Amino acid sequence: MRTIDETTAPDRHSQSDAQTRGRAARAGFPTIPLPRESAQATARTARPARAATAVPASASTGIAELLRGPVRPARVLISLPAAVYVHVPNDRGGDVVGVMTSDAARLPLGCVLFRPSNGRPLVALPAGAPAEVGGGRIVVGDLAVSAAAWWNPRPKLPSLRPALLPEGVRQLRNALYGEGVPHSAFTLPGLPVGPGGPLAALRGAVRRADLDAALRTATRLIGLGPGLTPAGDDVMAGTIAGLVLLGHPAAERFAAGVYALAAGRTTELSRALLRHAACGRVSAEYAAVLYGLVGERPLGPAVAGLLATGATSGRALALGLSTAIDLVERTARPR
Repeated sequence: MRTIDETTAPDRHSQSDAQTRGRAARAGFPTIPLPRESAQATARTARPARAATAVPASASTGIAELLRGPVRPARVLISLPAAVYVHVPNDRGGDVVGVMTSDAARLPLGCVLFRPSNGRPLVALPAGAPAEVGGGRIVVGDLAVSAAAWWNPRPKLPSLRPALLPEGVRQLRNALYGEGVPHSAFTLPGLPVGPGGPLAALRGAVRRADLDAALRTATRLIGLGPGLTPAGDDVMAGTIAGLVLLGHPAAERFAAGVYALAAGRTTELSRALLRHAACGRVSAEYAAVLYGLVGERPLGPAVAGLLATGATSGRALALGLSTAIDLVERTARPR
């Protein structure tokens, strides 16, 4: 393991920084250089990790505070070939951080390795297995993951209330619902269908431009559906993030209401993602669609990438984004 020598000359620091950013860029990650002072502080507070294998990763700035803070005990929540998620207790109920392979969905709460899952960089661990987070790293099993580069999970859009391309919005909706198919025909596995279902209630609230009614549907959607992140939660996460990033004036109130409802109703991983959504922090796949909608990237591949995420998560997040776009257009912008 290469350590940081505080007496290294400045030109050696620059060379090391350049090598790190080059490695991250080749792996396809936009990087944010770690300030030298912070890097040295990380080296001083880090402690040996029980002979764990040191592995570099690209870390979300959404978990920078946890990573740079003191070492905290944690426990494994979920262990998969492409991701391991750990729970870090605190006085707010806890945070969740993840270690993900390069071919996994790039969630805003994780460190992304520079290796894919077929190389088996992650070892299966039972739920509840001990872990550590802090001192510059995540230690889980025999792996000690450190931040070699940083990426920002909050998209940098052109303005606080960006204008979306009308053709892009139509393209997103056609990909989600099908061309010529009414919104009311859209369903998600695990969610009740029909006029009395929660998705129908959400659509009705949007048609009436009633944000409070849309918030009330969260009581029926949070925790609803199978999986690590229930589909109902993903719809709400996509809606929250869309309202925040598109500048809806009531976004903060909506996000706080949904997050409060999630306590005790859903998985710890899903609740953590709702918290990140409230800060405008989203997956790389969701961010790519937003960039496409403002004309900064090709939209077609971005929409396809989001819809292909997980069993239902990508489609649910896209439905949430579409819902947010409708709410912004109907309740926050002059006609």
